[in-house]
Amino acid sequence: MSRYLLDTNICIHLQKGDAYVRQHFTLLEAGSVFISEITVAELLYGIANAPQAFRAKEHIKFDNLLRLFADSRILPISDAIPQYAELKAHLRRLGRLQGEFDMLIGSTALAYDLTLVTRNGRHFADMPELGVEDWANRFDTPESETV
Repeated sequence: MSRYLLDTNICIHLQKGDAYVRQHFTLLEAGSVFISEITVAELLYGIANAPQAFRAKEHIKFDNLLRLFADSRILPISDAIPQYAELKAHLRRLGRLQGEFDMLIGSTALAYDLTLVTRNGRHFADMPELGVEDWANRFDTPESETV
């Protein structure tokens, strides 16, 4: 069974009710989809940065999203620190450093042996051995639907 780590942008699609993302998500076993502590931080930053009039509504969306990831499916980054160090050194040698949060999310996926689901595949293209999928692309087919 494949297991997945959702990047922050996919969580935003999920919060907005994106049909393709929701289809992928609902076809999988609940215990096979995770998010990183970094994604939680990025989502909370988005709420804090939103106009005051929208914050309460956005916080409700955030709380609803977190309920989907109960039962220890919000992964700590501490187990990914060794992968992060190796990955950052590798990307630096290539001259292809990415944002720190992207490197931490990619490292978390590698540390937990998860496929990363993101809309920003180019941010993760130079990360060796990292599987990447884009569930927001209507032309991608959920793995459980393939024959």
